Amino acid sequence: MSITNIDNFIKLFMNNDLPINIVGNKIEDIYNFLKISDSIATAGQPTAEQFLSISESGYQVVVNLALPESLNALPDEQVIVEAQGMQYFHIPVIWENPSLEDIKRFFTVMETNADKNLFVHCAANMRVSAFMYLYRLIHENISEKEAKKDLQQIWVPNKIWQKFITQVIESYR
Repeated sequence: MSITNIDNFIKLFMNNDLPINIVGNKIEDIYNFLKISDSIATAGQPTAEQFLSISESGYQVVVNLALPESLNALPDEQVIVEAQGMQYFHIPVIWENPSLEDIKRFFTVMETNADKNLFVHCAANMRVSAFMYLYRLIHENISEKEAKKDLQQIWVPNKIWQKFITQVIESYR
């Protein structure tokens, strides 16, 4: 099997079809894992086994922004999460069409659970990094420079997501 470009590598990686094991079960091994604070971490889609590590790391709430049909989505994720004693919230955000309703639901979940340790994920931590950027900017009053630094560790938002970010900021300010 040859890997001719980064797109093929990502497809193979996300489908676990690489001939080597580069995914472990520790929380830090989760794709695009990023610890935002002592109480919030974000990542791409964890495996069923990695949810044990999330629980063992002290996270009490899991928020999933991926669609049920997203790459590597676990059809029984809620059952897996709740079996580890964690609460589960699913806010499926359409990649090509994030909405103000999505961000409003996200803000509500984050605010309602602000006293808990939260693990927020989607397929690749791109939706989540944009949502966390907005949450931290609007609700935690983190400087734009600081919030953007964490966002850009994961990606630089494309045109659709930049428009969404601008729309949210204008709606909440």
